[in-house]
Amino acid sequence: MPKEHRIILKHADAPGYSTDLECYERHGGYQTLRTALKRKAKKDAEGNALTPQAQVREEVKASGLRGRGGAGFPCGVKWSFIRHPNPKPVYLICNADESEPGTFKDRQIIYKDPHQLLEGMILACWANHVHLAYIYIRGEFTEGAKILNRALAEAREAGYLGKDMLGSGHDLDIWVHRGAGAYICGEETGLIESLEGKRAYPRIKPPYFPAALGLYMCPTIVNNVETLCNVRHILEMGVDAFKKIGTPKATGTRLVSLSGDVQRPGYYEIEAGKVTLGELIHHKNFGGGLRGGRQLQAIIPGGSSAKVFKAGEVFTIKEKDAGGNDVEKELGVLDIPYDFDTLMTCGSMSGSGAVIVMDDSRDIVECLANIAEFYAHESCGQCTPCREGALWMSKALHRMTHGEGRPEDADQLLHIAQNIQGRTICAFGEACAWPVLSFVGKFKKEFKAKAKGKKEAVTV
Repeated sequence: MPKEHRIILKHADAPGYSTDLECYERHGGYQTLRTALKRKAKKDAEGNALTPQAQVREEVKASGLRGRGGAGFPCGVKWSFIRHPNPKPVYLICNADESEPGTFKDRQIIYKDPHQLLEGMILACWANHVHLAYIYIRGEFTEGAKILNRALAEAREAGYLGKDMLGSGHDLDIWVHRGAGAYICGEETGLIESLEGKRAYPRIKPPYFPAALGLYMCPTIVNNVETLCNVRHILEMGVDAFKKIGTPKATGTRLVSLSGDVQRPGYYEIEAGKVTLGELIHHKNFGGGLRGGRQLQAIIPGGSSAKVFKAGEVFTIKEKDAGGNDVEKELGVLDIPYDFDTLMTCGSMSGSGAVIVMDDSRDIVECLANIAEFYAHESCGQCTPCREGALWMSKALHRMTHGEGRPEDADQLLHIAQNIQGRTICAFGEACAWPVLSFVGKFKKEFKAKAKGKKEAVTV
């Protein structure tokens, strides 16, 4: 029976659990940090000396932990891009912007278990020789910023931060920086620009890979809230135990934000790849099925920038059999396991872990118009294709939803989107183009009808 597998959210909703340091320590908090700081140098398989910090970096890499913020890039590999020792200061930034529509998982950690995030950050900072770190939090999370600042004050008072933390000889401080509610600040280089006090224009990569030229042109690690929390659990349970959770290519758990036309919308922690989209929507332990006996129309599996799945789609994927041979397998939309690679093979992505469900009462053109309006508003304006194209798409969709569609609108939307993707500095171009390409491509009939100026009757 599919069910939650709570590790990061183990205490978040427990009766009597609070955000105080005393409560966190009573439940084993900061013990993993204390244990890590007592490690001794040892030799690796080749006989090379490994410092305690290098041991932690290697364990995170060996765990297979992938970033939980969107792209799913391996965390340990990202850390390995930082050279040690480094002639420049190394910084760590926790990306707590959480601005992808449909996503509401990281805020659960911040509001309900902030010290778990701090312990993960402190471990990551110690392992990567970071002495100054920042939590870049979304501007709308006013109470979350207050909770984090209280937690940081408690951590400093207890010696987990500051000069010679816990007698380790390592100096570290962490500060909260509040953003102003701009979607583009979820992109790591745009976030860095904002943190430096400038307009959040994403940087061109290369050369501005954060690991080489990040904050203040120094090596910088940018990790998501959920990703950093996992660092504590990898070290606490051990690499082998962590890798047994999930699948070989998607280890650990995923926090999933489930919203839309389900009976039990909310946030759930699942084993990566062990729960299907159908189970997330219909099983009583998760979404509990669609509301009012409606039929499924579409699913966005990874936040509003992910390509949409149409109900009834079937995909052919390749996988290895027991003998290591490639075999083809057909998967219906509801049979897709929720992991990074299978969703990508089927043409979308798990992104920020936000699953948005749409039943047959929804006007699919209006749904896309809502998404397109958001991206037109949030474009930073640096790149012409994105700045102009996002607005054009939004205007065309606005016409179509107000009975003023033109015969050429559906094809024109595809043309504009195709000329945005791959032509911008950051991935925002894809974020606004992919929904249009997938919605129009898979629901061409609905868009063609709107393009003729017809208002479709929607049964509610």
